[in-house]
Amino acid sequence: MLIKFINAFWVGGLICVVGQILIDKTKLTPARILTSYVVAGVILGALGLYEPLQEFAGAGAGVTLSGFGNTIAQGVKHSVNLHGWLGVFTGAVTSAAAGITAALVFSFLASLAARSADKA
Repeated sequence: MLIKFINAFWVGGLICVVGQILIDKTKLTPARILTSYVVAGVILGALGLYEPLQEFAGAGAGVTLSGFGNTIAQGVKHSVNLHGWLGVFTGAVTSAAAGITAALVFSFLASLAARSADKA
């Protein structure tokens, strides 16, 4: 049981370290790096390479942006199998709906609890 937590910690940390190195050593903007992580997750998920990583690392690979990309890829695959080519357009939104909704709800709740102020 403890090994699952250790694997989640070091794999998730390694994903973050790669992102930090890209920020520090390249001229890529953070937005491009974040988008690259999502696209990498989609590609690895579509190729079936992300699932073994997620099985090994659990939340360390599942809650990152690449995990979000994998969720999108899996949703599109599932929806295409059910609905044909229409699933290409509906699968991503359907599979990510819970995560997107949670992000919106918790962001709204945080905005109620926090007070904005001018930066000095």
